[in-house]
Amino acid sequence: MLRLGYTKPGSWASFWAILTLVGLVTRAAQKTDVGGESTGTSINHSQTLLQRLQELLRQGNASDVVLRVQAAGTDEVRVFHAHRLLLGLHSELFRELLSNQSEVVLQEPRDGAAVFDKFIRYLYCGELVVLLAQAIPLHRLAAKYGVSSLQRGVADYMRAHLAGGAGPAVGWYHYAVSTGDEALRQSCLQFLAWNLSAVAGSAEWGAVSPELLAQLLPRSDLVLQDELELFHALEAWLGRARPPPAVAERALRSIRYPMIPPAQLFQLQARSAALARHGAAVADLLLQAYQFHAASPLHYAKFFDVNGSSFLPRNYLAPAWGAPWVINNPARDDRSTSFQTQLGPSGHDSGRRVTWNVLFSPRWLPVSLRPVYADAAGTALPLARPEDGRPRLVVTPASSGGDAAGVSFQKTVLVGTRQHGRLLVRHAYSFHQSSEEAGDFLAHADLQRRNSEYLVENALHLHLIVKPVYHPLIRTPK
Repeated sequence: MLRLGYTKPGSWASFWAILTLVGLVTRAAQKTDVGGESTGTSINHSQTLLQRLQELLRQGNASDVVLRVQAAGTDEVRVFHAHRLLLGLHSELFRELLSNQSEVVLQEPRDGAAVFDKFIRYLYCGELVVLLAQAIPLHRLAAKYGVSSLQRGVADYMRAHLAGGAGPAVGWYHYAVSTGDEALRQSCLQFLAWNLSAVAGSAEWGAVSPELLAQLLPRSDLVLQDELELFHALEAWLGRARPPPAVAERALRSIRYPMIPPAQLFQLQARSAALARHGAAVADLLLQAYQFHAASPLHYAKFFDVNGSSFLPRNYLAPAWGAPWVINNPARDDRSTSFQTQLGPSGHDSGRRVTWNVLFSPRWLPVSLRPVYADAAGTALPLARPEDGRPRLVVTPASSGGDAAGVSFQKTVLVGTRQHGRLLVRHAYSFHQSSEEAGDFLAHADLQRRNSEYLVENALHLHLIVKPVYHPLIRTPK
């Protein structure tokens, strides 16, 4: 809400003062051609202009408008002596408001009023320092007054801090939904999916809305210890949120019960308050899970459809589905390791293992970049440089025996980052189901830099995950 007041408009003196400043710097920065030089020399005093504009704002010299910013619900008013030319250059709304007004009263939320000085400073200097708690009020001010460059800059800041694990992802998600910022919404959703274990154990989990929960639960790229952890997180959310029965039952039906071992399913049925209240809504899914664990997957698939998401593991961190791998100084040499995973999630396969061999190469050269010593005419060609290569990760089974009959494997590699003492997922790479490597693995990473966003204390923190998938090789009878 804007409350306008009218006083006599200011003079044009401020307009000419500002134009004089801009003109001085423009002339100083022009290229010159002295003494017949073929190229000019750039003289850049833009920092001087910025300093003078800061002084202009701070001291209010030659100001021709007054902004009175009142925090909503309070008597607190902050006064800014400004210049309609500079405000109007950035904002069509300011240009309209100040076209025949010398003083305006702006009603802003308390958090917006608290950062209005930073907002105005950006209009004068094109820069500001953002703190996490200031991101939403600054973004809201930029959107309200139509300062698109600041709006984009704050949104980029939010997405970057989400990737590093510093941003309040749940709060920013709900804000993105309210403003229609789809790119920010997707960034928040991706961070929450990749770091669900960390979020579910934090105070943010209680602020998750039913709409956000409904977005998260169907996803197969959720990263957590196992499906049981997701069930307990959902049960805690249900206990706090107390949603309507239909919402609770829909959420409980999103749990992939076949991914939970039978012994743990029995405990849930005996002890879970959520199942005691809504057990009838998931009785068919629990029966399906017990049947799945009782038979071999090949036999089960003769009678039931295994193509649904219930039979696809998510990105589980438990030892049965993968292993962590910390590579120190990853820019130096090729490395290798091996680990084992369970053949499949069925109880029938719980004692059967598949061994995987992994090769990491920091500077593998694609065929197109491999050294060529001479062309067809015999002319020597320059060798490809090692830095022209890119990191490569290859995951292969140790043997091609019959243990994996009826099962194909989908592989995922998580890249971790440390933030506030905890390890979070910053990047995730999925392999094509028939491939032994991810084609885009660390394609844009600079592992040479010690402060690389991909490294933690000069080490590359990976977690390798292998998901058994039944449906590509099994067809249910029609």
